[in-house]
Amino acid sequence: MRRHFLTWAAAILALLAAQESASAAVTQAPAAPSEPCTSLFCAIFSGGSGASSSFDGNPGAAAPPKEIVAYTGHYAPGTIVISTQERRLYYILPGNQALRYGVGVGRPGFEWGGVKTVTAKREWPSWTPPSQMLRRRPDLPHFMKGGPDNPLGSRAMYLGSSLYRIHGSNEPGTIGTAVSSGCIRMTNEDVQDLYERVRVGTRVIVQR
Repeated sequence: MRRHFLTWAAAILALLAAQESASAAVTQAPAAPSEPCTSLFCAIFSGGSGASSSFDGNPGAAAPPKEIVAYTGHYAPGTIVISTQERRLYYILPGNQALRYGVGVGRPGFEWGGVKTVTAKREWPSWTPPSQMLRRRPDLPHFMKGGPDNPLGSRAMYLGSSLYRIHGSNEPGTIGTAVSSGCIRMTNEDVQDLYERVRVGTRVIVQR
């Protein structure tokens, strides 16, 4: 009986050794490379690296939904208040309420704050990169007509005499991030909603 037990034990040990050897021979398949960002929008707003840039936030996540919220700031109805830290835009309503939208904001080195007014509005705006951007990115087109592939999206509201705009985006996954050159970016759906509410002369307060 002892001999049978030893034979059985030897067989079990041999089986375990064979399984361990087989497991060691299996190599893990390499992860599929992430698909590079090839759109003009990504090339412009990711610093030219060819890949989506995540300074803060989560590119690719769904943009936060528009919603009515309580708002106790001392601003007149119709005012736009942008919190770059929250990455939210508030359109002030009567009765201590506001419409809150998710936005994308300036990346590090391109943050700003202050008070502006909406001086112009455009539907499907064309885009002419400013000279400062062309110096950083000489590969960019000097002019791009409006349309679905335009980085300004479906609507734009121009802020004073500055280079900044509140505009739409053909990359909604970047809403809630800090990747722009200073403009305030919204989904095309949200910017169209805001566009219909805003008049030329609307006060815009950008808080850092």
